[in-house]
Amino acid sequence: MLSPTHLKTNLLSGLTVALALVPEAIAFALVAHVSPLTGLYAAVLVALITSAFGGRPGMISAAAGSLAVVMVALVVQHGAQYLFAAVVLMGVLQLLFAAARLGKFIRMVPHPVMLGFVNGLALVIFIAQFGHFKTPGPDGAPQWMGGAALATMLGVAAATMAVIYLTPRLTKAVPSTLVGILAATAGCALLGIETKTVGDLGSIAGGLPSFALPDVPFTWETLRIVFPYALVMAGVGLIESLLTLTLIDEITDTRGQPNRESLALGAANVVTGLFGGMGGCALIGQSMINVNSGATGRLSGIAAGLFLLSFILVGSRWIEQIPLAALIGVMFVVCEKTFEWGTFRLFGKVPRADALVIVLVAGITLAYDLAVAVLAGVVVSALVFAWQHAKQVRAGAYLDPQGWKVYELEGTLFFASVTDFQQLFTPRDDPQDVVIEFRRARVADHSAIQAIDALAERYRQLGKRLHLRHLSPDCRELLENARDMVEVNVLEDPRYHVADDKLS
Repeated sequence: MLSPTHLKTNLLSGLTVALALVPEAIAFALVAHVSPLTGLYAAVLVALITSAFGGRPGMISAAAGSLAVVMVALVVQHGAQYLFAAVVLMGVLQLLFAAARLGKFIRMVPHPVMLGFVNGLALVIFIAQFGHFKTPGPDGAPQWMGGAALATMLGVAAATMAVIYLTPRLTKAVPSTLVGILAATAGCALLGIETKTVGDLGSIAGGLPSFALPDVPFTWETLRIVFPYALVMAGVGLIESLLTLTLIDEITDTRGQPNRESLALGAANVVTGLFGGMGGCALIGQSMINVNSGATGRLSGIAAGLFLLSFILVGSRWIEQIPLAALIGVMFVVCEKTFEWGTFRLFGKVPRADALVIVLVAGITLAYDLAVAVLAGVVVSALVFAWQHAKQVRAGAYLDPQGWKVYELEGTLFFASVTDFQQLFTPRDDPQDVVIEFRRARVADHSAIQAIDALAERYRQLGKRLHLRHLSPDCRELLENARDMVEVNVLEDPRYHVADDKLS
């Protein structure tokens, strides 16, 4: 049962998140070259559906900048209707991802990649705020503000940040972020301070979103146009959402459901595309506002969506009066709290490869693309892991009472370690009978099988007998040259699987 305290916390946090979503949704819509309402409708629908049915209560999803930069080329070349078709298809692809239950693989993302992701996005959000400090010049190109206008914006942003940091020392009954926004708005109104407001970005007044199929030809040519964009957007949306889910899991010491979140996100994007929205995914900034306010339930996200809808329907003239600098100050605080400052203390204490991955992921996220950054980080981490394990293959050798030379192999034999494996043996110097003991080793892939076969052939050409002990049944089935050299001990032989396409 919901307690009054729980209701108050989630409703106030939802209101704060909704206020922070307004300029973001408008800005992302403008980046994608669509109307502000297209971004706002997406924020409303995605927030409502993912909060109600998703797998990570407390996480906020809405229109996202990472998706907007992918959409812009499609909109410029083919128009907004093709965007809506791509958003629907994006949702379908995310539903298929959830149906295949692939969300579990997000747990395999290494921690250095997570740190790079968090720091990179914090920097992206921080830098994006400076776009609001520009105004159209005489030639229409954006140029930096100057003089009193810039000083006013910076002053209001700084004052908002001060209120946010100081409020928790006085009371925690109301989210400090909401207090900061209200204080800045009231202060500007009472003192007659002229500065940019939310309304300067674009009007948020509108009606309810209406259902309409995308006005595009339902042909293979249309599919050829929208599918590449839908695929990239689906991937970016899933990666950002599932990594944000993992981050909130760590902060709250709870466990979300990646597949359920993917399912809800896919459904939200299908619905959004059919109601004239630009689609969306999880937003780390708004999610941090929500979680830091103590709202970790579904109600806060649902409330955020409903508050945002009420702004569009009846409250636009009040919301448009909020100083833009106040919301910039909020996002600056979010960046400061999101950035993992402890990362700097790790340098010199963690392996250099981990430090490289952190910097690499953050840098690529900042300079290029989130999905590419995470993929690059995982690939580099995997290569480092393979290299480290390749060096751990070793063998001790001794002569048994029969005069046979026994190699006690230790480690994992796979593609990266086969070269070191081959160098462990001296076929020309070994006696007539040689034993390779695999009790403490594991054969992992086809490259390892090939290496064993090649070694067996070297001994066979020298007229010597090679004995292979304690291999799994999979290994025995895959070996070709060395199959007759395997000594089978049903009771002692290990049972594990080898990654090889020959096994059906």
